[in-house]
Parts: sequence; structure tokens; C-alpha cells
Amino acid sequence: MIKVLIVDDDFMVAKVHAGFIQRTPGFAVLGVAHTGAQAVLETQRLQPDLVLLDIHLPDANGLDLMHRLREVAPDLDVLVISAAREVETVRKALRGGIVHYLIKPFSQADLQERLEHYLHAYHGLDSSKAEAEQSDVNRVFGLGTSERTLPKGCSAETLERVEETLKAASGDLSAAEVAEELGTSRVSARRYLEYLHDAGAVDVKLKYGVGRPERRYVLKGR
Repeated sequence: MIKVLIVDDDFMVAKVHAGFIQRTPGFAVLGVAHTGAQAVLETQRLQPDLVLLDIHLPDANGLDLMHRLREVAPDLDVLVISAAREVETVRKALRGGIVHYLIKPFSQADLQERLEHYLHAYHGLDSSKAEAEQSDVNRVFGLGTSERTLPKGCSAETLERVEETLKAASGDLSAAEVAEELGTSRVSARRYLEYLHDAGAVDVKLKYGVGRPERRYVLKGR
């Protein structure tokens, strides 16, 4: 569960954002702060994973505040939510190491999309591995596979489920085994697996027996 602190000077806006987050699976709101000083205290006390940070606060600039927040919570991630549209402001936020910049006003779907990317990309990095694969890094920076580049009839959501199935497996899997796990056809599962193989994300092992060798798939580096 990703623990979130909301920092916004507008009480009603903060309440709306809290509702958005609570309706996003995998996230929970720890608290709300309406000033920079309160944000520092709450960050130190609650140790959230992620802060939704407004830039225009009554006693601080949110971008300057980021450094103070990370002093009391070094592993803190920041998602900026602001009406500020100035290009230099966005650049400064990016240089500060934010995970995303969302311009107000926005919808629940807009925020949910950013939160889901954060959950799967940043928290999807396998901490049990000493080294990251290029595909892991690509996912963090939004360069992973997307629906626009998938074969016709394939979806990004199903592709993600195929990747999760391979990640959870103790060894290699066949297309039939992946299909059974996902509740889809073997032909469909193989289409996704071959796509991942062509993208360099999985390796293929051949299992020889009677007839044609069986193609078995495993995440690269396993």
C-alpha cells in the first residue's frame, strides 16, 4: 500500500484529491497539510511514500519545500499538482526529481493514470535484484510497451498481466501455462509472449520432446 500525504492550501481541493486517491487501488491517504510548515511536520511524523504537492502555499514555494521534506523523509517521492503552467516552473520541478507534474484542474482519471504509472513503474522495481534490467528502467521513464505499439487486438492491460505472471513464476512458462493463468487462449498468450521476446524483455528456451520443441518463456535475467 502506497502511503500518501496531500499538501494543498485549499481545504476543499485537498478533500477532493483525497477522495480521488482513496478510490485508486493500492493507495491510502495518511493525512493532509495546508502549509509548508505543516507539511514538514506531517512528513516527519507520518513518513509517507508519496506527497501530492501544490506549489503555491501561503508560507512556502512547493518546489523549494521539496528539499526540506526530503531532509525529514529521504526516500520520499513527490508528485506536483499545481495550477502553475510556467515552463521554467515545470523545468525546475523536473530538476528537483518529481515523479510527475499534473496541472490543475484535472479529473480523477488524470490523477489515477499518474498514480497507477507510479505504482507499477517506481514500485514495480524488484528490490530483491541487485541490478535493474533496461526494461525496468524504461518502465520508470515511461518508455515501456504501450498500446500504440502493440500488435492489433492486443491491450496494454493484458500485456502487463502477462509480465506479472512471468515475474511471479519460479521458472520458465509455456504459452499454454500463461493462458491458463490469465484465462485466455493459448494463441493470444503466445502473441503477447512473442511480442515481449521481440522487445528483448524475455528469453525463449526450447524444450525438446516428441514432435516440435515447446517454446518456454522467462523474463530476461532470470
